[in-house]
Amino acid sequence: MTTSDLWVRRYHPRPDAPVRLVCFPHAGSSAPYYLPVSANAGPGVDVLSVQYPGRQERRNEPLVDDLHELAARCTDAVLPWLDRPFALFGHSMGATVAFEVARRLTAMSREPLHLFVSGRRAPSRLRDEDVHRRDDAGIVAEMQSLSGTDTRVFDDEDLLRSVLPVVRNDYKAAETYVYTEGEPLHCPVTVFTGHDDPKVSVEEADAWRGHTTGPAVLHVYDGGHFFLARHQAAVLAVITGSMTPAAV
Repeated sequence: MTTSDLWVRRYHPRPDAPVRLVCFPHAGSSAPYYLPVSANAGPGVDVLSVQYPGRQERRNEPLVDDLHELAARCTDAVLPWLDRPFALFGHSMGATVAFEVARRLTAMSREPLHLFVSGRRAPSRLRDEDVHRRDDAGIVAEMQSLSGTDTRVFDDEDLLRSVLPVVRNDYKAAETYVYTEGEPLHCPVTVFTGHDDPKVSVEEADAWRGHTTGPAVLHVYDGGHFFLARHQAAVLAVITGSMTPAAV
């Protein structure tokens, strides 16, 4: 099995699509989170979803708790798929991973045609967060407060016990991430955020425009950290509309 086979999921192959969208999951999540995106993106977009180590069929692999290392490994994994114009999308921690992957690809002269980021403050905006240092009850409380986890997980002790190490690991990766100054991107950046997201303010989301010399657009929706659940169709329409041949 190749590195790409381990890391990349392609649920609805569209080999003739003119563009690809590579999606990066949020903390504690996995590749199937983007199944609805893959199913509904339309014939013009071939959707790939990245599967991080340590979850689902990769559960026996070591977790990666350093976001820079995770981004480097993701970059290696997606390189074989960049045979056509492509864009990157990530939610929450996945947004920072997507950004760091974009930086690495740009350094290889493989810059994406667009970066889409959701539910995450700009890399240059720091917060002092320590969720990953809390006990299990504290992490469960955090998960419940964000309303992004299937409530059945909290009722199944065995399932919860298997999920918590992944969530703790990913929070550590996100919370200990330190932005390194460097050349900005040149591609367009589109930012999505929830008006009442406790993890990112509208001002912190708007600060993404400082990370590209290209155009930057901010879309603010009703809702909290997982506003995507309510506004999935609208967000997907923006993404696919920005990736049409005319837009490309």
